[in-house]
Amino acid sequence: MTDDRVILEPTPLENFVETPYIKEITTRAMSYIEAGYSVHFRGPAGTGKTTIAKHVANKLARPVVLLHGDEEFSTSNLIGSESGYKTTKVRDNFISSVLKEEQEFQKHWVDNRLTVACRFGFTLIYDEFTRSRPEANNILLSVLEEGIINLPISRAGEEPYLEVHPNFTGLFTSNPEEYAGVHRSQDALRDRMITMDLDYFDFETEVGITRAKSGLKKNEAAFIVAIVRKLRDSGKCEFSPTVRGCIMIAKTLKIMKKTPFSDKKNFIVICQDILASETSRVGSRTNQNRVKKLLQEIIEETYKAVA
Repeated sequence: MTDDRVILEPTPLENFVETPYIKEITTRAMSYIEAGYSVHFRGPAGTGKTTIAKHVANKLARPVVLLHGDEEFSTSNLIGSESGYKTTKVRDNFISSVLKEEQEFQKHWVDNRLTVACRFGFTLIYDEFTRSRPEANNILLSVLEEGIINLPISRAGEEPYLEVHPNFTGLFTSNPEEYAGVHRSQDALRDRMITMDLDYFDFETEVGITRAKSGLKKNEAAFIVAIVRKLRDSGKCEFSPTVRGCIMIAKTLKIMKKTPFSDKKNFIVICQDILASETSRVGSRTNQNRVKKLLQEIIEETYKAVA
């Protein structure tokens, strides 16, 4: 039995931008999958790991099971567990004066998301899998290498293992190990998947994404992206700004019915609010002030360049 709430039908992503950069990554990933390997997208936040994983899953055209890594996960959160009891009652009233009842209690097993994907050949997207503790992910070793899941022998009347469906595909994403809350994955597990290291999008892709998400004109989106990329390249931020910052600025301008060129003072303030917080730790006012000052200089220079 499957839980329909954990299964997603593959559908095209809304406003998805497929530039040559994205196509090249997708083609390589599909080739690895066709060769029989699971794929691991690794990179900093904002490099499109999850979006690309969903795009590849859509290309595979099979139902998708989505799972998010969690520090509190145990193996049962992946494969399933015993939940409650199944009761059978037999009443024997063959002799009218004698009433005989027998009851049998059996624990009821409920598959979880990994087991569902493996059993039916679905695509598993395990997002930020290194946020789960390594011991919780140990079950993946046999899934990716031997093609089986070892299940508890207490499952009434069922085999102690499950053969993984040949159509099963695993798509994994993770942030670099230096990120807070990220565990180092086992070498044995990384050896069983092909890791694709993703970097920040190229200029064309960031402009396309910003336009698609906001509805701004190309030159307006390009102006925003240029500023964000200059801030990123400065190397003076605690966290590099990403295309998410571009989208936030662009969508805010769209709501306000403004452009980067219609109200310079307002535009600078919006960029400072969004990018200073995106690139700094919570409460790091000193760094936020430094970023705001740097942004003022970058934006003024960018205005001069297009004048």
